[in-house]
Amino acid sequence: MSVIIIGAGLGGLCLAQGLRQAGIPCQVHERDPAPEFRKQGYRLHIDGAGDTALSEVLRPELHELFRATAGRALPHTNVYDEQLRLLTRLEDEGTHLNINRFTLRQILLHGQEVHYGKRFTHHKTDDDGVTAFFADGTSARGSLLVGADGVNSPVRRQHLPHAEVVDAGLVHLYGRIPLTADTRRLFDPEMFAIFSMAVSPERTMAGFAPVDYPEPVASAVVRLVPDIKLRDHDPYMTCAVGTRREVLGRTDAELAALSPDDLQKLALGLVDGWHPRVRAFVEHWDVAATFPQPIRTSVPIGPWEPSRVTLVGDAIHAMSPAGGAGANTALRDGAALASALAGAPLLEAVAAYESEMVDYGFAAVRESAENGRRFLGQNPLTTGA
Repeated sequence: MSVIIIGAGLGGLCLAQGLRQAGIPCQVHERDPAPEFRKQGYRLHIDGAGDTALSEVLRPELHELFRATAGRALPHTNVYDEQLRLLTRLEDEGTHLNINRFTLRQILLHGQEVHYGKRFTHHKTDDDGVTAFFADGTSARGSLLVGADGVNSPVRRQHLPHAEVVDAGLVHLYGRIPLTADTRRLFDPEMFAIFSMAVSPERTMAGFAPVDYPEPVASAVVRLVPDIKLRDHDPYMTCAVGTRREVLGRTDAELAALSPDDLQKLALGLVDGWHPRVRAFVEHWDVAATFPQPIRTSVPIGPWEPSRVTLVGDAIHAMSPAGGAGANTALRDGAALASALAGAPLLEAVAAYESEMVDYGFAAVRESAENGRRFLGQNPLTTGA
């Protein structure tokens, strides 16, 4: 057995690590020219399911490095009004680790060979295997093709053309606040939690969550995996201002054309009249790191016939960040598929994986969409979907 993985995001790399542990050959092909090519967000919240998946696929020292570079968030989510009056606190006593997205990706990349600059165009299957074709004229041959290529997945479009991804009607303006002695004073101690959000009556949101390292990153690396060179070392508070698309009044193209300074000004306009500390959050953004992110979501579909092509992560169950489940679900996919392939013939393994994944993956999609409706008044999923 050999596996072709299209996409070097969290789900694809988690799968590759798991296959490596199981002794199953795999190839990872990524369309970006380098791992740092795109801005994709900052903090990730890893729960018990995500941590378990990582413990299953990573070598012990890599998993320990993940935990050493992940902050321990207070086990609750705070919901405030726009004047920072606490409306509710949602308690959750499970595992809650806040980690920098690119740090986790670097850990998952360790020991992996990734072929960059490989834009997948299409695939062909036959009785003996599957061939993936790339825009540069090359191809790759294997027993199984896995689409781990994100919300715009070309693998999904060919394999499951009826699987829809729709605009959630929401846009986030992402920023981050370096945590210094001065900026830490902007936040109450209870705000160093899983997530906090201030929501206005018009359903605009300012959300924030910390990446605060339990020990210096450099010393953790030297102690555990000295040959890895982690890029990110400094603590910060991620901060996003999100609203419904009609409130923002900008197209995706118009947002993409704005400078980081203009995006910050747009965010400040959205929180005009809010509590002065909320405005101070946005004023203290590391402006160069600011970017817009339209939110999209998959529409759940029923089961399909298992084959030599399958999907993981956002390629099959993209969801809004309102449930904090996207990264955890992708990691769970990677670990589950690797485990299935190590223990059963290929088509049986794919069938078992897809049966389980469809249940938990689309449940997370529905929960995230419902949270979007609850807090921001926008649920793109049709009734009964």
